[in-house]
Amino acid sequence: MKEEGYSPEQIKGRSNVEGFAMVSHETMYRWIWEDKRKKGTLYQYLRRKGKKYNKRGNSLAGRGYIPNRVDIEERPAIVNLKERFGDLEIDTVLRSNHKGALVTINDRLTSKVWIRKLSGKDAAPLALKTIEALQPIKDLIHTITADNGKEFARHQEIAEKLEISFYFCTPCHSWERGANENMNGLIRQYIPKGTDFSEITDEFVTWVENKLNNRPRKRLGYLTPNEKFNLLLTN
Repeated sequence: MKEEGYSPEQIKGRSNVEGFAMVSHETMYRWIWEDKRKKGTLYQYLRRKGKKYNKRGNSLAGRGYIPNRVDIEERPAIVNLKERFGDLEIDTVLRSNHKGALVTINDRLTSKVWIRKLSGKDAAPLALKTIEALQPIKDLIHTITADNGKEFARHQEIAEKLEISFYFCTPCHSWERGANENMNGLIRQYIPKGTDFSEITDEFVTWVENKLNNRPRKRLGYLTPNEKFNLLLTN
């Protein structure tokens, strides 16, 4: 499972789901660190490769004026419960020189993600890619929540085309999109900071999306996002 990018906790949890014995994730971590001390390479399969995680700060919040912005305080309370499919979060993953970006969209209940490559951070192409990505499930979605980046200035177009409600987080409150922040961290495992986005193909982005949607998640009882989504459809 290490080749799939699973964490020790995911390996243990998925083993329980599939019914075969496995040591604890703490034991796996001890084994990995011992292997690293012996100049081994197992730690490189970890999501952060043993490095400390510097959470993205608030410097990206409150960037620019967004016309007709609807604050998260007006969002229906049911969204906070994470009990229905179709309450989404949206963000962008940027290259350091802002010459390339990804738009990332995740469902709060199932952790299912959609990723699309952008040429930059302009609002118009982001709106187009978002609509294209979500059009096939248009009848299943309800809300989208974004930060205050100006790349979401075309939010009304997205809301109209998809027939959903679009909300914005409180400035400097990135935790109001905590699931998306975490998802972007998972994406960085496959597309690290410093990657030249011009060398990333749409096919590779789709590959990363499929990897994440078929990766067991602790909060889902170690089901994958696709498995959770399919269960909802069958029920």
